[in-house]
Amino acid sequence: MLAAYALHPDAFTSSAAERAALPPTWWQARLAEGDDAKEIVLAALDGEQIVGVVGLSFETREKLQHKATLFGMYVPQQQRGRGLAQQLVQAALDYLRQMRQIKLVQLTVSQGNLAAEKLYTHAGFVTFGIEPMAVALTQGYATKLHMWREV
Repeated sequence: MLAAYALHPDAFTSSAAERAALPPTWWQARLAEGDDAKEIVLAALDGEQIVGVVGLSFETREKLQHKATLFGMYVPQQQRGRGLAQQLVQAALDYLRQMRQIKLVQLTVSQGNLAAEKLYTHAGFVTFGIEPMAVALTQGYATKLHMWREV
């Protein structure tokens, strides 16, 4: 993920430097499993090599527990074109369908990232808002599209 943050700063809210400064325990907690996990990360594997990831976070506040957020979608350039991103989104949706309380999933995507927009639209996500200047970059700002779909 550190490579993803560095290679595509406009696609992620976090920076490589910010994430690199986090202790290993933060990363381990993100990979923890169980019914009380606040986040999960799904990975596509080729043997033992991770070739793609996507995360889901879950709301803990009572009135928002019906929502999940898809985050951190990344497939390295050399692995693209194999359908891994579609498989990861589908795996995330399948995971959410097993959680009876989750009724919808939302995400943000950088406006102009046409491949990602197409991926999410194909998976049934629709845009419900546009956030100008959502992420500050070295060369200006990235606008984020807010998307959602029912589970």
